[in-house]
Amino acid sequence: MVDIAELLTDLADESADLDRMVAGLSTMDWSRPTPAQGWTIAHQIAHLAWTDDVALLAVTDPARFTEALAAAAEDPTGFVDRGAVEGLAPPSELLTRWRTGRELLGAALAVMPAGVRAPWFGTAMSATSMATGRLMETWAHGQDVADTLGVARRPTARLRHVAYLGYRTLGHSFAAHGRPVPSEPVHVALAAPDGTQWTSGPEDARDRITGSALDFCLLVTQRRHRTDLALRATGPVATDWLDVAQAFAGPPGVGREPAGARS
Repeated sequence: MVDIAELLTDLADESADLDRMVAGLSTMDWSRPTPAQGWTIAHQIAHLAWTDDVALLAVTDPARFTEALAAAAEDPTGFVDRGAVEGLAPPSELLTRWRTGRELLGAALAVMPAGVRAPWFGTAMSATSMATGRLMETWAHGQDVADTLGVARRPTARLRHVAYLGYRTLGHSFAAHGRPVPSEPVHVALAAPDGTQWTSGPEDARDRITGSALDFCLLVTQRRHRTDLALRATGPVATDWLDVAQAFAGPPGVGREPAGARS
């Protein structure tokens, strides 16, 4: 069980790393297109600010969040893009809103009672689940920004949260893509940034995935195509999982093309 205070510290640190990447950018740089089709750097930060605001609503006012959820259901494939577009603003204003929103959300999650679950898109979330999801999204969208700016980020121990969420969402990944949820377990063994190993799933499982934690996190956040990653899958479930892996909620993501297809 992850301590919520430790998790919120990691979330704040992940947000601060991305903040440092974008805080000094020119207005022109904020308008640079990122690997997410149709999204600039400003869209990336606007999306994070919007999601933090929606998460805060889910934690502090579930009734109003339910209304927002109903509105999203009317446009299930477009409401995320709409939220990013509607959140666009001059860089200084956007940064202030993102900083304020993430601090408010962190404070709300810190006092959320154990055992209480907030409504979310297609599920309900505990404080630790919500914080883990926010860290995953912050890291993933931060990767888009880093790729746009040509910044090589050093992997940190915070990736363990992303990797864990990626493992936990195996069933969701298949279901989101309209495939039967497999009953066979998968063992995941990942080389951590510090040289240790992170493992999930039964040791004796026939289906297995091995590789670096960074590559696994890039896979489950759909920031790289499976063919561009040094992940090894053994068994049919593990092999199929590499095609549909998705740590985030909602409809299936479009993923990324192989590097060769982009050149």
